[in-house]
Amino acid sequence: MTNLAAMSDVLSKADNKDVILSVRNLKKYFPITAGFLIQRTVDYVRAVDDVSFDVYRGETLGLVGESGSGKSTTGRTLLQLYEPTGGNVYFEGKDLTKLDGPGLRKLRRDMQMIFQDPYASLNPRMNVGRIVAEPLVVHGMGDEKERKDRVAYLLEKVGLNPYFVNRYPHEFSGGQRQRIGIARALALDPSFIVCDEPISALDVSIQAQVVNLLQDLQEELGLTYLFIAHDLSMIRYICDRVAVMYLGKIVEIGPTDEVYDNPQHPYTQLLLSAVPIPDPEVEKGRRRKDRPDDLREYIEQPTVYKEVSPGHLVATIASS
Repeated sequence: MTNLAAMSDVLSKADNKDVILSVRNLKKYFPITAGFLIQRTVDYVRAVDDVSFDVYRGETLGLVGESGSGKSTTGRTLLQLYEPTGGNVYFEGKDLTKLDGPGLRKLRRDMQMIFQDPYASLNPRMNVGRIVAEPLVVHGMGDEKERKDRVAYLLEKVGLNPYFVNRYPHEFSGGQRQRIGIARALALDPSFIVCDEPISALDVSIQAQVVNLLQDLQEELGLTYLFIAHDLSMIRYICDRVAVMYLGKIVEIGPTDEVYDNPQHPYTQLLLSAVPIPDPEVEKGRRRKDRPDDLREYIEQPTVYKEVSPGHLVATIASS
């Protein structure tokens, strides 16, 4: 048994894999205040609490857990959209938490995000051409003609008609709006993208199209994804490895098939037991697991991580 940060270092070297992103002991606490005239901090919401993991170049790492487990906050904090309370995030060997504004802006070309709500993340007063071109303008890349050509290329790449550049977000369906968000994320030719539940707001029939698009783009452009979701079936389909979050902590991480076929942590077992089986007869006779009474002990007590199999780590209570 060992600390997850130390273990992930060992596994990275042992597997001889190219690590594009390393997260070490990342924390994000939100203060809880009280008082009317004089506000004082009485406690903290530990949304991300001492999280460590690696992301290998070219892979898709899934981050799963119930609503409120800290998945989206983890994605936003590692990209420095939220200022971390503690810990380090190394991207291509550079610690993002130590960079100033100009230094961080340079690296933002290589790190982008696809947001969960495909409507709220698009400016309703900007047409599609301006939305997709905005990253190019911010980073001063190309002249006006080159930007227009780049926008047309990106729209075509995500399956939209380039003639849509003068339309506004409200003129598109949910799936089309998400494609616009994907095009914007690709504008600066990044190598790493955080996909923050990019399909949760879409119809089931559209979800498959967007996921297939993301896979095609990954293969063609050599992208690396951190794929945040609560749809366990989709995670198994798209991800190479999966990390399970519970109350701000990673409780299990490993190759997707290994975690799904041999779940070790009680919370992972609980999540997987809730996944519906597309067979009425099997589903009718299946009994879902009950939440264990001692589940919170894995969070409230000091935990260590044991290696179940190569690359498969699970949190356990230190005294056990």
